[in-house]
Amino acid sequence: MMTITYPVKSGLYINMTNRCPCACVFCLRHNGDGVYGSDSLWLEREPTVEEVCADIDRQGLDNFDEVVFCGYGEPTERLNDLLQVARYIKSKSDIPIRINTNGLSDLINGEPTAEKLSGLIDVVSVSLNTDDPKKYLDTVRPKFGEKSYGAMLDFARDCVKYVPKVVMTVVDKVTDKAEQDRCRALCDSLGVTLRVRPFEE
Repeated sequence: MMTITYPVKSGLYINMTNRCPCACVFCLRHNGDGVYGSDSLWLEREPTVEEVCADIDRQGLDNFDEVVFCGYGEPTERLNDLLQVARYIKSKSDIPIRINTNGLSDLINGEPTAEKLSGLIDVVSVSLNTDDPKKYLDTVRPKFGEKSYGAMLDFARDCVKYVPKVVMTVVDKVTDKAEQDRCRALCDSLGVTLRVRPFEE
């Protein structure tokens, strides 16, 4: 049985795809089949929108404080399906919905995508990882190459117009204090919040 949804603390996480255009050096996928005690997050196939909604119903939204699109892949690889699921959740509950993303949605989908999140997504968390474009390429290893860093920043900047809360993250183990301070200044210039997140073994 595929793991489509799984609980993490007070959140219900949704695992819709294993596709991702990046190969981050610190990615959890390198370390095992699941996270936070979940069953394997490697999917036999991508679940349909109907299967995802049925799995959400099985878990029960009343049992959680937020819903998070985050699994063993980049959620915006299935952006239109993700938005259908978000629409379904909004029809049943006012629970906050978050997307954890690498911020490359515009490159993945071949068009500006932030506006599509309006009214459906409450929080977008974008993996910034560094303020240095070269280090970004070496750390994130995106298939889109050098245009990836700028596209990620543009996506975050656009999200500010359409999403109530936009956060960018760096990982404590791969950034020092000086780099985190520079990332915080960059986030301030974009109008978003920086979160320094712990490295997960």
